[in-house]
Amino acid sequence: MKHIVVDGLKLEYRDFPAQDAALPTLLLLHEGLGCVAMWRDFPEKLAKATGCRVIVWSRAGYGGSEPYAEVREWRYMHHEGEKALPALLAALNIERPVLVGHSDGGSIALIFAGAFPERPLGVAVMAPHEFVEAETLAGISAAKTTWTATDWPNKLARYHANAPRVFSDWNDTWLSPPFRDWNIEAYLPRITCPVLAIQGYDDEYATMRQIDVIAEQVAGTELLKLENCGHSPQRDQEAAVLAALAAFVRRLSGSCR
Repeated sequence: MKHIVVDGLKLEYRDFPAQDAALPTLLLLHEGLGCVAMWRDFPEKLAKATGCRVIVWSRAGYGGSEPYAEVREWRYMHHEGEKALPALLAALNIERPVLVGHSDGGSIALIFAGAFPERPLGVAVMAPHEFVEAETLAGISAAKTTWTATDWPNKLARYHANAPRVFSDWNDTWLSPPFRDWNIEAYLPRITCPVLAIQGYDDEYATMRQIDVIAEQVAGTELLKLENCGHSPQRDQEAAVLAALAAFVRRLSGSCR
């Protein structure tokens, strides 16, 4: 594990070197309860499948990264996409990344791509959110019950320095009244880079409408809809996701690999 200081906070990350330095750098953005370690071996497999440099990091307060001092406000994904992510890229000296985001990380990637359309070379999102659905709230409400009734707190504590705060920041924010109107669709028409959007038919937190709306508002969006797949396509359908990402990167880079 490596560490880098961004806006005064020490953040953890892992850096898998490229097989071909001419290929773009892939930056992975984790889900609402995720971190570097929770990607497991997917980043390493992605680096091998694409030949690209792959960087995976834990946002402030996740994993072993230092937290923000202030309480997180409900527009936290806007802050991550418009402030924190540009600062991280500057610190890593990465100008034109390919962003690969899962769930919250996918939403953050879309916000960044809409706010800074000249920056990303491409964006791949897995189970992203652009607006709040009834299915999302039902899934997050069920997660709160599971949190209090099972050993999930102990399991999550294996990955995060402060697992209770990670869970409450995510769960309380999504279930708060102000968040019902959260919506990032206004960013979508501003995106100019190629987009790959992946969703499972069995996603417990969303419907296919979440990626269909991307295709409707971002020209040339490629959709991958997966059977037997829940909210984590990179786990439930790893081979299909790796193949799709490798093909996406080949198109972006013009590689014949």
